[in-house]
Amino acid sequence: MKTLPLGSVVVVGLGLIGGSFALGLKAHRLCREVVGCGRSEATLQRALELGLVDRIETDLAKAVKGADLVMLAAPIGSTETLLKAMAPGLDGETIVTDAGSVKGNVVTAAKAAFNEMPSWFVPGHPIAGAEKSGPDAAKVDLFRKHKVILTPLESTDPRAVSLVQQLWQAMGAEVLHMGVEQHDSVLAATSHLPHLLAFSLVDSLAKENENQEIFRYAAGGFRDFTRIASSDPTMWHDIFIANKDAILGVIGQFNRGLEQFRQAVERQDSQAMLGIMTRAKAARDHFTQLLAKRAYTNTMSDKNIIFTAHAGGEVKGRIRVPGDKSISHRSIMLGSLAEGVTEVTGFLEGEDSLATLQTFRDLGVTIEGPNHGHVKIYGVGMHGLLPPHGTLYLGNSGTSMRLLSGLLSAQSFDCVLTGDESLSKRPMGRVAKPLREMGAVVETEEKGTPPVRIKGGQKLKGIHYDMPMASAQVKSCVLLAGLYAEGETSVTEPAPTRDHTERMLRGFGYPVTVEGNKITLKGGGKLTATKIDVPADISSAAFFMVAASITPGADLTLEHVGINPTRIGVINILRAMGGKLDVLNEREVGGEPVADIRIQYAPLKGIEIPEDQVPLAIDEFPSLFIAAACAQGTTILRGAEELRVKESDRIQVMADGLKILGVKADPTPDGIIIEGGPMGSGTIESHGDHRIAMSFAVAALRSQGDIVIRNCANVATSFPNFVELSRKVGMKLDVAEAGE
Repeated sequence: MKTLPLGSVVVVGLGLIGGSFALGLKAHRLCREVVGCGRSEATLQRALELGLVDRIETDLAKAVKGADLVMLAAPIGSTETLLKAMAPGLDGETIVTDAGSVKGNVVTAAKAAFNEMPSWFVPGHPIAGAEKSGPDAAKVDLFRKHKVILTPLESTDPRAVSLVQQLWQAMGAEVLHMGVEQHDSVLAATSHLPHLLAFSLVDSLAKENENQEIFRYAAGGFRDFTRIASSDPTMWHDIFIANKDAILGVIGQFNRGLEQFRQAVERQDSQAMLGIMTRAKAARDHFTQLLAKRAYTNTMSDKNIIFTAHAGGEVKGRIRVPGDKSISHRSIMLGSLAEGVTEVTGFLEGEDSLATLQTFRDLGVTIEGPNHGHVKIYGVGMHGLLPPHGTLYLGNSGTSMRLLSGLLSAQSFDCVLTGDESLSKRPMGRVAKPLREMGAVVETEEKGTPPVRIKGGQKLKGIHYDMPMASAQVKSCVLLAGLYAEGETSVTEPAPTRDHTERMLRGFGYPVTVEGNKITLKGGGKLTATKIDVPADISSAAFFMVAASITPGADLTLEHVGINPTRIGVINILRAMGGKLDVLNEREVGGEPVADIRIQYAPLKGIEIPEDQVPLAIDEFPSLFIAAACAQGTTILRGAEELRVKESDRIQVMADGLKILGVKADPTPDGIIIEGGPMGSGTIESHGDHRIAMSFAVAALRSQGDIVIRNCANVATSFPNFVELSRKVGMKLDVAEAGE
């Protein structure tokens, strides 16, 4: 098996991509010699002068003989010819890869040249480039922090794939694997169509009589969009021919969209135009955050963000934390299904809530904003959602996936719900089970995890569902499906959970009956648009409640916090531990109780947490574990097994982190036992769980040394300005990206 560094590597084609690959090989010492090969003697000589290669060769079969690897970086129209030319020099030991942007064409060419797809051929495509071409355009760092897509076939030797992947990674690239057809389809939409449109637009305007005036007064938007029309016409000619079918498909989609826009302008249809433009703006603004697994640029989610929480600090002042995430989710969902225009203020602009908002745009709903927390939703009514064009990607948001499963199970169209790596491990069988009882066709992976596949056109019937475990998300899922079900749907919960869905349904004019722990509604009603003022999220406020409770001298007021009775477990538990929290200026806003909360430092004591408070504080326990670590005595939690199936196993992950800091923390199957005591310093792995990361940032207020917290990028999912507010009240928190 070949290993790095290699002996001889042949680069065929020394333009931007091939020349940069050759430079990368030399700069990172990935091989003993780089041999340049091509048809143009002048190009080869120039590559030699620039130091891109060690020697040059015009005879391709001679060049590749005995080489460890060949990179084919020539125009894709010449792929078959070049492969046939090198065939006599190949002995089955040389690995061949390429950089062509149409993989179906490359695979076809390889099969034609060798009568089969050779196991040593690894099709590849670096997502990097520029308008400049030729050896002078080569850049040693062209591939750094860019994606490279490999499209191996079933017959491809895994050892060859591994070696090619190692080469790209050594040059700083991130390597992805895709199927050939998927690659060509995606690239047709994201790369080939934009180039075709740029060429066409500039050509059309250049033929106008007033072309000089047009180009003289063209603004920056025209310049930016048409920049790619300066690309190499020969190369793009080959690409358009090679990927003809996929390109024609996306041209058809574009033409249909353009005609819809033309008609909207002609009719002066403001809502249609706003719908198109707001969907486009949102897709552009949030593309990288919400489609991390399908976008080809670096994303926030890709980065390993590191918090360094310095020991000590103070907690004083007045702040308002972001809007409640649970209410933000539901405002978009119900506003979209309502008749009329719903206006939302205080909307949480975190990635989870934005995932829900983007999903309803994908389902055909016109939504303006968010703009500083203000969102305007043009409701389509209960039966106005449209089939999405692809899968619905929900990032890290379990709330979005579970509640949407209920809503979408009653629609007339099929859909697939996916998420990021973390969400893809979380249990969805809990919602699939009652939905199937209602007549929905819902499929998950074998272990009940996403993707969630929902078959449309099913007639749902109302059921009574006794929930085996308290969960607001499961309850809400069943109730939202019940909006469409024939007859009555009711849910009985074993313990109270947050009731935002019931409250908001009433706010939209939909009757809901609550009798003890039983919630009931009838299907077939309608929702009427309303105004929603989202209160500050008590789950986000909890970090600062704990911060002030454990910091001597602290005096902090949190403004406009939602104090829904099903959410105030954190206040009750901190008070039971001896915390000093005053609830002030209580009022009701949009059906939700709201208040200002003043927290002053007071010594805490360990307690046995009442089990009736567990469902009322389920999301706040990571921060409460920090309070327990700072309390005198032992704190015992039971009945909280749901914590093990959140973004991480929050019981185990918090226990591991506390032990690193020197705190005695013993996890149990459904809870934890924490012995309060001094906290040292250490490095904590948050496992991408935002609440774990923020909790250990708070812990540094009482630690004896700095706490480094890894993998904190997902803090943006629930609390995008956590760092800013932490610093504002007096915490000492630094943020960096791994490697800086």
